[in-house]
Amino acid sequence: MAEAGKERRFSREFKLAALRQMSAGENVSALARELGIRRKYLYQWRERFRAGGPIALRSRGRPTKAEVLAMQAPEGAAALAAAGPVAPPEADELSQARRRIAELERKVGQQQVELDFFQRALRQVRETRPRSGAPGGTASTRSSKR
Repeated sequence: MAEAGKERRFSREFKLAALRQMSAGENVSALARELGIRRKYLYQWRERFRAGGPIALRSRGRPTKAEVLAMQAPEGAAALAAAGPVAPPEADELSQARRRIAELERKVGQQQVELDFFQRALRQVRETRPRSGAPGGTASTRSSKR
C-alpha cells in the first residue's frame, strides 16, 4: 500500500485497461486486489468514463495544453473515439434500461406506500365520524351564520 499522506496517481491508460477488464466481466474485488487498488476507484473511474469518455479519466489538476487542444480539435475527438468504449453500446443501453426499470419500481413502491397511508387515514376518519342517521348523532351541523 501507499505510504501515509502519499496519494497514488494512475495514468489514463492504466484506468482504461482496468475498465476494459472490469467490463469484460472480471470480478471487481479480484481485479482490485490484482491491481493493488480499492474497488471504489474502479467504480468511480467507470462513472467518470460513462459521463465524459476517456478524457474524463485524467489526473487531478488543470488539463494540460495538449488535452485542451485534443478536446477542441476534430481530429482529437476522432482520436478519443478511437480509444474505444469500455463497454459495448448494447451493454450501456441495457444498463440504462435496467436503471430506468429500478427507478420506476422504486416510484411504484413509493406510490403504494402513499396509497396505503391515505386508505388508512380515510378509514380512520370514516370510523370516528358520527353517522347522520344513527341514534344520538346530528343530522347536520349548525350553520355558522347567525
